[in-house]
Amino acid sequence: MERVAEVERETKETGIRIKLNLNGSGKHEISTGIPFFDHMLTLFAVHGFFDLSIDARGDIDVDSHHTVEDVGLVLGDAFDKALGARKGIKRFGHAVTPMDDALTSVAVDLSKRPFLVFNIPSGASTAGDTFMSLAKEFFRSFANRGGMNLHVNVFYGENEHHIIESIFKASGRALDQATSFDKRIKDIRSSKGAL
Repeated sequence: MERVAEVERETKETGIRIKLNLNGSGKHEISTGIPFFDHMLTLFAVHGFFDLSIDARGDIDVDSHHTVEDVGLVLGDAFDKALGARKGIKRFGHAVTPMDDALTSVAVDLSKRPFLVFNIPSGASTAGDTFMSLAKEFFRSFANRGGMNLHVNVFYGENEHHIIESIFKASGRALDQATSFDKRIKDIRSSKGAL
């Protein structure tokens, strides 16, 4: 069963094209104009076993916010489209992932009820123009458009690069689990029969 999506978004601030294959192997071609973000999205694809192509251009001469947020929106749309009716999937996923000094837990429910919890160590800031603040905006956009309840909890960490890396790796791993099939699930995994 193919689970692929191609989504485009054009605004006055950004132009984004994403191709996603949930049944992939981690192949990736990512270009956002923000090298650190490219690196994080590469980790997400590799650790989630998603084939992912992202071509994004944005007004990064102003700042990186619009590009990072809009990539989250489009990637969320791509996940939602590729998942279709969400029949037969495990729906829930969880991963605990270390990266040197940082340890992150990500739990996800592909429930169609979007919500983001984003807890980081008190020394790491989501204020201002740090990439940590951009990461939070990315995951908020991604969760909202992807129809997922996403909980990111960083237990500890000192180095911001390591913290963010552990978040992206754990997110890929948790989503790989949640999007995978279980032969015992014949329809939608819900006691209500619907999401």
